[in-house]
Amino acid sequence: MRETCVPTGVALKDTGFGYTLSLVNGKYKMVILYWLSENKVMRHNELKRSIGTISFKTLSVLLKELEEDDLILRKEYPQIPPKVEYSLSERGHSLMPLLNMMCDWGEANMVSAPEM
Repeated sequence: MRETCVPTGVALKDTGFGYTLSLVNGKYKMVILYWLSENKVMRHNELKRSIGTISFKTLSVLLKELEEDDLILRKEYPQIPPKVEYSLSERGHSLMPLLNMMCDWGEANMVSAPEM
């Protein structure tokens, strides 16, 4: 068993932990991955509606970043109007156990609001 994820003298960015954080950093990337894992295939506007608080531009930028990192797949259909669908790549699916562990931890450690 390893003692620490970030050994003394090693920059966080040079570790597996740092690399993983760099792929899912920010407010929405894990949320996008969550919705794609739940729905298998989604279009841009479906994702936007599901997330609710994200702007069109921010979602577009994050989808491009996730695609560049090979965490999602973008499938464009040659039709008018254009149709584009997003889904998890095999690499994106490999992050789902991490997401599930986060859900389990949250359920086990959620602090309830005090009664009024």
